Amino acid sequence: MSKRLPYLLQLLESSPTDSFVLFAVAKEYEGAGDTGKALEYYQKLRAIDPGYVGLYYHLGKLFEQQLDLENAIVAYKQGIEIARKASDFHALSELQGALLNLEDPEEL
Repeated sequence: MSKRLPYLLQLLESSPTDSFVLFAVAKEYEGAGDTGKALEYYQKLRAIDPGYVGLYYHLGKLFEQQLDLENAIVAYKQGIEIARKASDFHALSELQGALLNLEDPEEL
């Protein structure tokens, strides 16, 4: 376990709806190889702040690692819509690339 995780969990106790902290906790669990916990925190973040653009690429990649391609596609498509609404063209490009690669890898 990283030294950051206990600190982040402590922050989360005092601010349970802090999107950045939820995302950071998910990334820490993912980095530690605990994909179940990572998914749990990504899902909490999506429920609390569905407009958090950075979530969808990482959630989609986690689903891909778990070979849950259907949910990966859903996550990418949701992220594309949110990135469009937010005019976040960098995230939009990354999400579109990930989706294209997943739906039609022969095209790359």
